[in-house]
Amino acid sequence: MYWPLGAPRVYAAAKRRRKVSNTNENDGGEVEDEDEKEVNDSDSSSALIGLCVARNGRLFATITNASLTIWQTSPVVVLASVTRSTQSLRKYGQNVSILMRPDSSIAVVQTQLGFLVTYTITTDPNARVYRQIHDRGHTRRQSNADRFAIEEERHGVSEVNVRFRMVIKIDAGIGKVLAQDDELVVATEKPAAMQCIRWAPDSNGNQHSTELLSRMTWIQKRSNVIGMVYDRSMSLTVWLTSDGKAFAVQRLSGHLKELDSPRRLFNGYGFHSPKDNGDNAVNAAINAKFSLLAVGCVSGSIRVYTAKDYVGSIPLLYSLQPPASFSTTGDITSLSYSPDGYCLFAGYERGWAVWSVFGKPGASSFTADRKISEKNSEGWLTGILEGCWLFGGSALLLTSHGDDRLWIMEMAKSAVTGCFCAANVSRTVLLTSSSLMIYRGYDLPILTSISADASLWHHVQIPATFLANQQPIRCAVISSDGRYVAIAGRRGLAHYSVISGRWKTFEDQEDEISFVVRGGMCWYQHILIAAVETDEHHELRLYSRELRLDRSSIVYAEKLPSPAVVISLSGQDSLLVYTYDNILYHFVINASGAALALVRVGQIALNGIVRAPARVRAVRWILPDHQLCDGDPSQDVAHASVLFLVDAKLVLLQSSVDDDQSLKYNMRVIANNVEYFDLMRDQVPLFGTHDRSLSDSPSNESPIEGGSDRGLRDSLWFFDGDSIQCWLEIEDLLESASAETDRELPRAVSISTDFYPSSILLNKGILLGVDADLVQRRDVNFAFFRLGVRTELFLPQVLRRYLSLFDSPAASSLSHRYDSLPYFPHALEVLLHTVLDDEVDSPPASTDALLPSVLSFLSYFPSYLDILVQCTRKTEVRSWHTLFAHLPPPQTLFEASLEKGMLKTAGGYLLVLHTLEEAESGSEQCVRLLQKAKEKGDWDLCKELARFLMALDESGEELRKAVKRMNLHSTPPTSSVSAPSTTVVRTKQDGVVPEHSVRLKIPRPNGAGRSSNALIAAENEDSASPTSSGSGSAAPG
Repeated sequence: MYWPLGAPRVYAAAKRRRKVSNTNENDGGEVEDEDEKEVNDSDSSSALIGLCVARNGRLFATITNASLTIWQTSPVVVLASVTRSTQSLRKYGQNVSILMRPDSSIAVVQTQLGFLVTYTITTDPNARVYRQIHDRGHTRRQSNADRFAIEEERHGVSEVNVRFRMVIKIDAGIGKVLAQDDELVVATEKPAAMQCIRWAPDSNGNQHSTELLSRMTWIQKRSNVIGMVYDRSMSLTVWLTSDGKAFAVQRLSGHLKELDSPRRLFNGYGFHSPKDNGDNAVNAAINAKFSLLAVGCVSGSIRVYTAKDYVGSIPLLYSLQPPASFSTTGDITSLSYSPDGYCLFAGYERGWAVWSVFGKPGASSFTADRKISEKNSEGWLTGILEGCWLFGGSALLLTSHGDDRLWIMEMAKSAVTGCFCAANVSRTVLLTSSSLMIYRGYDLPILTSISADASLWHHVQIPATFLANQQPIRCAVISSDGRYVAIAGRRGLAHYSVISGRWKTFEDQEDEISFVVRGGMCWYQHILIAAVETDEHHELRLYSRELRLDRSSIVYAEKLPSPAVVISLSGQDSLLVYTYDNILYHFVINASGAALALVRVGQIALNGIVRAPARVRAVRWILPDHQLCDGDPSQDVAHASVLFLVDAKLVLLQSSVDDDQSLKYNMRVIANNVEYFDLMRDQVPLFGTHDRSLSDSPSNESPIEGGSDRGLRDSLWFFDGDSIQCWLEIEDLLESASAETDRELPRAVSISTDFYPSSILLNKGILLGVDADLVQRRDVNFAFFRLGVRTELFLPQVLRRYLSLFDSPAASSLSHRYDSLPYFPHALEVLLHTVLDDEVDSPPASTDALLPSVLSFLSYFPSYLDILVQCTRKTEVRSWHTLFAHLPPPQTLFEASLEKGMLKTAGGYLLVLHTLEEAESGSEQCVRLLQKAKEKGDWDLCKELARFLMALDESGEELRKAVKRMNLHSTPPTSSVSAPSTTVVRTKQDGVVPEHSVRLKIPRPNGAGRSSNALIAAENEDSASPTSSGSGSAAPG
C-alpha cells in the first residue's frame, strides 16, 4: 500500500505574474518596474492542459495552449521548451493533448483543428543543461564530493533539443490518439474508424492502414472510440466508446482475410456495459501485475475487472465508491495504477483518492477544508486535471485545472511491494524516493509500541551517491530481528545497520554496476542473501554485514541455471529459490565455523502446474513436524506442502505418491484477492536446530513462550483488501485441502479494520497499520500529510471462533498466553460486547446462542465481574435483559463484588439492581456499600452514592438515615456532598472524570427520565488499549 507523505513540491515553467512597485523620489508616485512586466498575456495561456511521462520515467512533457516543455524527473528541471508561432496556432489550432513515443524520441501534440504536430527529441551526450556545484568546505566529505561530481558528469542527463518534425492532418476528425512503439493509433470520428500510422514505412513501403468500426462485429454500431489505454506487458488496449462501454482489444498482425475482404487490424471483447448513464465509462487503467482492468464511470465510481484470459473472460471483481458524494468529488478526470500495481490513484474534478490494489481505501484530499485550500491556492487539493506516477511509484505528478504549476507528492510505499519476504511482512518498512522509514515499536514495551508517537519511526536517508547513480530504489528488505536493512537500485545494492546508523556501499563503482538484483533479497542473521544477474550468469550471493562491500568480500556464490523469480527463507536454515525455468530449489545454509555455504539438497519441477513463473510473487513451504524435527533435509521436498502466491491467488501444492511410487503434487486455490500473507511458523520457528545456526550471531527468540501447545504460531494470515483473514491451524487447512479428503476448507477468522493493516504482532495480540492524516494549520499556508500508527485487537475474534466451535480448551490455552497483556481485560470485554450486540440485534435460536458459552468462559478470569459492569456501561438497557438472562441475579453479583472488596464494581451492580429490579427507595444495598466505602476511606465513592440516594428520595430522608446509621457525623469527610444533579456526566474519554473514579447518573424519581440512561462510569479499565469496535462510549438511552 501507498501513503502520501509531507507536503508536495511545487514547480512551474512559466513565469508567475508579479508586480513590483518602486517609489519615485521626485514626484512621490509609484511606477511599474519595466524589468518585471508580465511575460504572458493571461494566466490561462500558461495553464497546463496536458501531461505525459516517458516509459523509462526519466523525462516527462507538459503542454499549454501554445507551448511544449520537456522536463527531467530527477532532479526536476526544464530541459527544453518550444512555443508555437501565432501563424501555427491560427492554421492548426491550439494544443489539446500530448503524447510521447515510448522510447521518448518523438512527442506528438494534438490540436483543436484535427492535426497532429510531431517533434523530434534528441540528446547531446557532450552537453549539459545544468552543472551541479558541491561545497568543498568539509574535509571529511571531500572524497565523497569529488566522486559524486565525477559520476554526475558521467551519468547526468544530457542536453535535450526539441525540433519540429512534421504535421499530420486527420480529415476524419480525432477522437483519441495512442502512441505505441511502432505506430500511432488514431480513433477518428467521421467515419468512426481506427487508423494506424507507422513512424516509418514498412518493408513494402506502407505507412498507413485503416479499419472501420462498422466492420468490427464485436463492437456496437454507431459508436465512436473516445478513450484508449495501452499496456505493453499485457499487449492489451482498453477502448472506451461513446455509448459508455469498454472493450479489451488486441492488435492483430499478419492475419489477412480473403483477397476481396478488408484486412482485420483489431480483435476485442466487451467487458463493461453500463446499466444507466451514471455507469458510462469515461476513464480506464490497466494493472498488468495483477491482470486487472479499472474503469472510471460518470458517477465517480470505479469498476474493477479481472482479465482471466484473452478470449473475453473478464468478469467484474469489485466496485469502488468515491470517498465523498458526487457533489463533493465531481467527475473523475484521471485514473492510473502504480508501476508495481499495488495502488490505484483516481483524480477527481475537486480532489483525489487512492486505494490498495483490492480496494482498501487510503488517503484522499476530501478531508481537507476546501475554503482553506482555495485561500492558500493549493490546487493539488481542490481538483486534479491529470496524475502520473514518477520514480517507480515513489511520487505522484499532479496538475490542476487552470494552473501552470506542477505538484510532486511524495509517496511512502510498503517494502512488501518490492520484495515479498517474511521479514518485510512482519516488520513495517516504508520506502520513499530518497529514504527509509522503519517502525521500531516491535521491540519496545507493549504500551509504548502501540502508541502513535512519531519517535517510533526511524528515518534513514539513503546515501546521496548511491541514490544519484542507481535511482529509483527498486526494493528494500529488513532482517527478522530488525537490525539490518538492505536496498537495491537499478544496479548494485547497499546495506544499513539500524543500531550503528552506518551504511555500507561498494567502494568500487565498477563492482556496484556489474550486477542487478533480480529475484529479491533476504537476511540470514547478519548475512545478506541476494539473487543477482550479471552479464555472464545468474547467481545467489552472500554478503556479510561485518565485511566491506566489494567483489572480493562475497562470502559465497552459487550459480543458477536461470534467473530467480523469488527467494525465501524457511525455518531456521532452509532457503527456497524459485526460478524462471519453473523449478523450486531447496538449499540448506551450512555454517561450519567462520565458513558459510549453500548446499542444494532438493528441487521440485513445477512444469504444468505453474503456467507463468513470472507471475509468482512469493513462495513458502510447510513441513510436517516429524520431518522438521528429525528428518533428512534432502527428503524435505518429498514431504513439503508448498504455498505459492500467483498474482492474487494463494495456491497450495500438496505432495503425494502415486501407484508407481513417483512424487506428484495436487494443486488447490485456497484464497483469492490476496495482497499479502504471513505464515507464522516462518516468523516464530516452532522447533530449533542448534547445529544449523551461526554461532556468532543472535538468534530470534519466540515472543510467546509456550510448551507443546503452539497457540497461533501455526496459523496462516492473509489480507484480501477488505479484512485480515486467519486460519488458526495450518494442519487443519492442509487436511481439508488434501485430495484424499477433498472437503470444504475451514472458515477463516475475519478481522475488519478501518485502516490498512501492515503487519501482525502475534506476541501482542494486535494488528498494526499505518494511516495518513491530512493536516491543515492556521499558522502555515500549506497542508501536509502525517503518518500515524493504528492498531486493532485480533484476540476477541479468535476467541469467539474457538468458542463457536465449542473448543473451550483452545480458547483457554490461548487466553493464558495473553493474560499478562495490560489490555487483555479490555479484549475480553470487546468479545462480550460484540457477541451481546449481535444476539440482541439478531436473536438466535436457544441452541445456537453463543452468549452463554462466552459468559461461562469469562467466569474463569479474575476480572469477570468488572468485565460485566463495563459491558453494561457501554450498552443500552434493552441489552441488559439479554445479558442477565444468562447470568446469576444482579443481587448475587453485587454480593460477590462486596465480598471481594471491588466497591466500584459493586456500585455498577447497584445501578443494575435499581434499573432491572426496580428496587424501592429504601436501599439496604446502597447503605451497605456506603458503609464499606467509608471504612476504606473512598470518599469519592461515598459522594456519588450520596447523590444516588438523593436522586431516589429528593426529601433526603434516606440519605439522613444512612448518614446516621454510619455515624458519619463524627468523621469529617475529605469532600462535601453536593446537591443532586440530573446533568449527564461525561466519561474519562471526555477528560472530565479522573481515573479510578465513579460517577453515577441519577434517574428521575417520577420515572419521566429514562432509567436506561442511569449508567455507571466506572473508569477502572486501562487507559491505553488498542482500538476496537467494542470499545466505544456508552450509547445514549
